[in-house]
Amino acid sequence: EIAPISDGRGSAEYRRAVAEELLEKFFYDPADSSETPLSIENLPPPAVPAAPLHESAVRHVTGSADYVDDEALKRGSLIVWPVCSPHAHANILRVEVSLARSVPGVVAVMTAADIPGMNDIGASRHDEILLADVEVHYVGHPIVAIVGESPEACRAGAAAVQIEYEVLPGIFSLTDAISAGSFHNEPNSIRRGDVQAALENAPHTIEGEFEFGGQEHFYLETQAAWAERGEDDAIVVHSSTQHPSEIQMIVSRVLDLARNQVVVTNPRMGGGFGGKETQGAGVAALSALACRLTGKPCRMRLNRDQDFEMTGKRHPFFSRFQVAFSDDGLLLAVKAELFANGGWSLDLSQPICDRALFHLDNSYFVPAVDFSGRVCRTNLTSQTAFRGFGGPQGMLIIEEIIDRVARFLGLAPEDVRERNLYHGTGPTNTTHYGQEIGDNRIPRIWRELRASSDFDHRKAEIAAFNLNSTSTVRGIAMTPVKFGISFTYTPYNQAGALILIYSDGSVQVNHGGTEMGQGLHTKILGVAERELGVPAERIRIMQTRTDKVPNTSATAASSGADLNGAAVRDACETLRARLAPLAAEMLRSRGEQNSEPEEVSFRAGKVVCRGDHEISFNELVAEAYLRRISLSATGYYRTPEIHYDRVAGRGRPFYYFACGAAVSEVEIDRFTGQVRVRRVDILHDVGSSLNEGIDRGQIEGGFVQGMGWLTGEELLWNENGHLLSHGASTYQIPSIGDVPVDFRVSLLTDASQPGTIHGSKAVGEPPLMLAISVREAIRDAVASLGEPRGEVLLRSPATCEAVFHAMRRREDRS
Repeated sequence: EIAPISDGRGSAEYRRAVAEELLEKFFYDPADSSETPLSIENLPPPAVPAAPLHESAVRHVTGSADYVDDEALKRGSLIVWPVCSPHAHANILRVEVSLARSVPGVVAVMTAADIPGMNDIGASRHDEILLADVEVHYVGHPIVAIVGESPEACRAGAAAVQIEYEVLPGIFSLTDAISAGSFHNEPNSIRRGDVQAALENAPHTIEGEFEFGGQEHFYLETQAAWAERGEDDAIVVHSSTQHPSEIQMIVSRVLDLARNQVVVTNPRMGGGFGGKETQGAGVAALSALACRLTGKPCRMRLNRDQDFEMTGKRHPFFSRFQVAFSDDGLLLAVKAELFANGGWSLDLSQPICDRALFHLDNSYFVPAVDFSGRVCRTNLTSQTAFRGFGGPQGMLIIEEIIDRVARFLGLAPEDVRERNLYHGTGPTNTTHYGQEIGDNRIPRIWRELRASSDFDHRKAEIAAFNLNSTSTVRGIAMTPVKFGISFTYTPYNQAGALILIYSDGSVQVNHGGTEMGQGLHTKILGVAERELGVPAERIRIMQTRTDKVPNTSATAASSGADLNGAAVRDACETLRARLAPLAAEMLRSRGEQNSEPEEVSFRAGKVVCRGDHEISFNELVAEAYLRRISLSATGYYRTPEIHYDRVAGRGRPFYYFACGAAVSEVEIDRFTGQVRVRRVDILHDVGSSLNEGIDRGQIEGGFVQGMGWLTGEELLWNENGHLLSHGASTYQIPSIGDVPVDFRVSLLTDASQPGTIHGSKAVGEPPLMLAISVREAIRDAVASLGEPRGEVLLRSPATCEAVFHAMRRREDRS
């Protein structure tokens, strides 16, 4: 519907014309050779269903969507409340809980002694104590958990717990950890070519250091879980998690149960961004332990302060580098050491650091490299997965290097970037770990966006503006992204599905992915709709459950739709193969001559062959039930052709690459350093989109979140390891006012990706790194204040204060 408009465009004729235009846009089938004009009256069923709205959109905006804690509140669950360490590093001398047990409303007080299994929730190594009993390693480390009837009773019980500590020195910064030799692992390296020879013989070399901060996930729904008892000593855990099977593993470990005695469900999450891949384990385990001890449903939901204090962030990084390059800015060699602040336990820090090394090239061919990475051990929260999983950190470092090279030579950074892009075939299209890029779309994206954004003309206009402006200064920059798609841990690249068709023709779809607002369930709904030819309103996507689809991988690495969509398609193909012979038989009985199973097609709730005869899907299914044909099927998918030798630093860790580029234009107040993003142009490759609306939303949201990491979001700890920026008042995430004033997002055309579900590409993480263009545009603006040559040092995040001081340094030097 189009509402009447006061300028006369509200006529029925105008509204009809717009409706016809929308029909042409969303329903036109290029494969249809019919000459009949498309109109409202003769609208045919689309060959590919129109992209549906987000399957939970109405529930989200009306508040009727149920999250984990909503479900728990309906059952009158007991509450679990943690008692945490106020010290970053200390020995525990005494824990006294007898007074807490006598507080009215307190049902149980849990310590490490109450754990029947392992007191450990480590994701990749047994180094993460659930309830500390000997030593605490960060501010917020839980020692005791109160189980009570109300929040007030829990807080009173927590206040009655008495703990004595011997405070020990702590390590908080990366430089201190490096100096102290405090590491979680040995260095991992990827090498190619003779770096030393290139550094010795190159026309130019530079060296430098670069340190930048982490990022808080700030999902709207904090960490939450609740547990209830099942039959035969089983337990059911409802968790806000991206990885139900890992929660199942952790709970079984803590409670000393077989995994078939633990069922984990996930209704939906109010955001995850990687922060619920491993970090929900403690909350789920404590809820399950409380349920086991009390025999009653128990819930645990962290408030915002607790969530900030107790859960991990994006890893801060520190790097050292040496670079060799030619007169025209062509990179000849890069030697780089990366150090990630892993916090107190390993968590996923090792593969995160590895992915930073994989993406240290971003979109650039470097003939000789010596990249190494190591995870530092500090007395902070255990840093964890965050959208991009190390890729943003690696890309930020090479973009810092590219800019320093360009300004050293007095060249335009965008020209140096373009000159170094992967191109051609053979070595110049092969990554430093030996993977051929294959269908390299990076140069095409770069050329198309540079033209469509009118980059060169706008840059000249900005230069003229800066000459005449005394209060503000503008900058513009263009950066690319090449992001590998697949889990770098090969076994995670698999998925399962279970599809149930009922005798009335309605369908249930179960898959191993989790919905966190990113639209995965909507994409899977579209896959099932297309594969079965059943209208979306007849398909129901079920909650993720480990007793429906076992051994699931995390919904992470941007692979949720790739893996689970392919598994759902596999199950649909099995069901179609079972139903097609019966459909052919039924069509022949109605006069469809020579009807063969392989010619039967399913679409728009109908089953048809070559002629005009058809039967409804519901009718076919009802007959299949009477004929005792199975109407349920499992599906399975494993990503092909991927392998990697971590020791050798060679292989094919990624099935394909998702690419894009962004042009950002900013304006800076010269008196305050405040930045306004005036315009952003993005061209991104999503293959053949499974749902264009969702993909655009992911691109826009990822970009803004990346912009927040690079410009406003600053994590600050004091000298005792207390997080100072621990809430919305002290930690600045982007708001609607920070979104670019002019935001233009285009999807690469003619970009179907071979070997993926319906030709699509992953889209969750890659757009976040496009926001590096904002940081580089800020640097471009700052650079205009001084001499044309010379590096422009800019702290990350580039807060107003950081930008202000960068401008002052530039002006003072000039």
